[in-house]
Amino acid sequence: MTLYIDPPNAAGHGRLWSHLVSDTSYEELHRFARRLGIPHRGFDRDHYDIPAERYDAVVALGVTPVSSRELIAVLTAAGLRRRKAEALLPKRPGRSLVRAARLRAGDRVAVVAPAGPVAGPGLDAGLAVLRSWGLEVVEGEHLRGTHERLRYLAAGDAARARDLARAWSDPDVTAVLCARGGYGAQRIVDLLDWPSLALAGPKVLVGFSDITALHRAFAARLGLATIHGPSVTSLATGDRESRDHLRSMLFDPVPGTTLTPAPARTLVGGRAEGVLVGGNLALLAADVGTGSSLSSAGSIVVLEEVGEAPYRVDRLLTQLLRVGWFDGARGIVVGALTDCGAAAELHEVLVDRLAPLGLPTVLDAPFGHAARNLAFPFGVPAVLDADAGTLVLRSPALQ
Repeated sequence: MTLYIDPPNAAGHGRLWSHLVSDTSYEELHRFARRLGIPHRGFDRDHYDIPAERYDAVVALGVTPVSSRELIAVLTAAGLRRRKAEALLPKRPGRSLVRAARLRAGDRVAVVAPAGPVAGPGLDAGLAVLRSWGLEVVEGEHLRGTHERLRYLAAGDAARARDLARAWSDPDVTAVLCARGGYGAQRIVDLLDWPSLALAGPKVLVGFSDITALHRAFAARLGLATIHGPSVTSLATGDRESRDHLRSMLFDPVPGTTLTPAPARTLVGGRAEGVLVGGNLALLAADVGTGSSLSSAGSIVVLEEVGEAPYRVDRLLTQLLRVGWFDGARGIVVGALTDCGAAAELHEVLVDRLAPLGLPTVLDAPFGHAARNLAFPFGVPAVLDADAGTLVLRSPALQ
């Protein structure tokens, strides 16, 4: 590893600053900065800001002085340069989010249980699917655990948060996949050290259902695109098309990917473009009023649910309507509403609550709590043609 620093020629806050970079990795750069006592807040996308009065001391430690032009060339050649649009920062609703790199055979991925306990043979079968894709799988410490008192949690909140943070901050891990949903992801959001997660750079996060709480938080606090897709335990029990679709999205993402192989059912016609946002309806309603509750302005809303009676679906939609969460949305895609009561009554709820918005809207898209659960990325632009019943990605899910 070689570290480089340019002259103190950047003005800010009444001082001059230099930029400290690595030609190897951000992790090596972070370690060096910690040795110097430079706080994390000094890291900006791909470099640390060093005040002019510390320039000579940093050079004396063996850091190579270069011109600003040479420093940019070093970052670019190392593949470590991040432009402002690629930084992990909060972004306004409707903006495209930062996408992580696609996976490759041999990559190490972590499987964690940030919510409910994982029971039965489905976990091992799902891990086998990941390994069959050529991935090296590491298990979170509490992946197979159960909270001693609250049996609906895989472990205590601090333990589950720690498992997720360790996996995310491991420089050798390229993706974090959630074993299942259930309940509990909400409880760890405010225990995570978000600045430290930002320093780890963009990575892939996959999950659905209760994991909506994490999707929302990673979008709101890091500006990171994440993937709503099958949990690890459902990889072996879902249909083959869902597995193949997720594998393609992770390893070979391309623009033009269709998320509706068969046309969805039209509720309100029209055409819309925008980034995808949403997830589980109950989690979205529960998120209102928190630091993760970005609105759906400028976006295409995607919704799914399980086990809620029609009147409770009504209540959840009404909550989002009352707080203005749908204000500025461009379209709506409703996926599976599994075990949510009589289809005819449920349809009337959707007509009553969603049709008056006048947005292009389709129903019965192939994602959610069903055997067919096609993955899609939050924070990535898509085109909804409600007349044709199609939803198509404009950009690849990953870089």
